[in-house]
Amino acid sequence: MARTLNNKWFRTAKEYLVITLGILLYTVGWSVFLTPNNLIGGGVSGISAILQYATGIKMGYTYFAINVVLLVTSFLIIGPAFGVKTIYAIVMASIGLNVFQDIIPAGIIQDFALSNGKLMSAIIGGIMSGIGIGMSISQGGSTGGTDIVALIIAKYRNISPGRLLLTMNVIIIASSLLVPSFTANGERIAFVEKFVTAVYGMIIVSVDGHVVDLYLAGSKQSVQLFILSRKYAEIADMVSNGLHRGVTLLDGEGWYTKEPAKVLMVITRKTELNLLLRSVKTIDPSAFLSISSVTGVYGQGFDTFKGKALPTDESPQV
Repeated sequence: MARTLNNKWFRTAKEYLVITLGILLYTVGWSVFLTPNNLIGGGVSGISAILQYATGIKMGYTYFAINVVLLVTSFLIIGPAFGVKTIYAIVMASIGLNVFQDIIPAGIIQDFALSNGKLMSAIIGGIMSGIGIGMSISQGGSTGGTDIVALIIAKYRNISPGRLLLTMNVIIIASSLLVPSFTANGERIAFVEKFVTAVYGMIIVSVDGHVVDLYLAGSKQSVQLFILSRKYAEIADMVSNGLHRGVTLLDGEGWYTKEPAKVLMVITRKTELNLLLRSVKTIDPSAFLSISSVTGVYGQGFDTFKGKALPTDESPQV
């Protein structure tokens, strides 16, 4: 019981640590590369940036206010577990979007962002934002806003979150042309410059969406292992109780020795592979393993089928 509680606590702590690091990347990307260049991204942060350039109100406040409304939807549709992580992510992001604009030295912003031009800043900021969003989503959280909408749709349809985010973000960036914008010095930005900024914004959300898909695809890659060992029972218990992954015991026979053998088949995430290998080596250093990458793993602990089920013979036909 105590070991199970410790494992659960460790997994929860790991999830929140990854979410925190993701939010850190997300907010620093905005504070260093995007807002100093008056660039506009997508999602609620993009809307908040538009309002900050128009009114001077720091985007963290607007970001939080808009997300309060959207959080109600996440509680009703996605569930309370997601909601708790999302509340944490939104609070951290709201604080970060305000605080980092004040505490990051102007020299760092000048050297890393302003001196390198808007195009480089748009690319780097988009990459950091995409990785941050991907890290948060991979742990069941979200940076809020359109991420919540994308995850709600992706829950019922096999559509990539990055593509959904891209569509919504294009609409948000295009709307920035209708709102007056001002620099930090109070100078009004001309429409031509706003149009160029909107083009940079399209680059940002394109990079952002692509990076989200790449990150999530990498975090969901799975591997299949066949393990041959005389200590198969100990290894099976370790995988089942320690790593909380399913194990299938197969009967085999060595063709050369003509002796019976037990083979363990395990499917796990690629990110968990190194831990599993170390654990197997600790139990039986001479164990024989075969590892291969697999795709389309569905079931408990992995992905789930989405969309409507196909009619069966017993189903009424129309």
